Amino acid sequence: MPEPIRPCVYILASRPRGTLYVGVTRDLFRRMHMHRTQPSGFCARYSVTRLVWFGPYAGMAEAIEQEKRLKRWRRQWKIELIEAANPEWIDLYPGLNHATDAAGSRLCASLRPG
Repeated sequence: MPEPIRPCVYILASRPRGTLYVGVTRDLFRRMHMHRTQPSGFCARYSVTRLVWFGPYAGMAEAIEQEKRLKRWRRQWKIELIEAANPEWIDLYPGLNHATDAAGSRLCASLRPG
């Protein structure tokens, strides 16, 4: 039986302290792949493709609630959240291939390039 995939809330940035985008998804790897290969709307307009923060949740309802909370946060609070976990604003997308949460649940689908 395949390991469960955890819903995630994520933040994308155009550059360090640049334009930010907050989203939620059932499959972070697949969603990031879409942001990079089929850009549209806000992310395409502002070149927001760098994954700078993400958090896994037990269920989609909980993840959606957290996404709504984060979207209401002031910009500075989002920057502080990112910099607490990722002070260099490194793009986390390349490391998603083997990402798991503390309980060992996969954060991404098993279908991965390469």
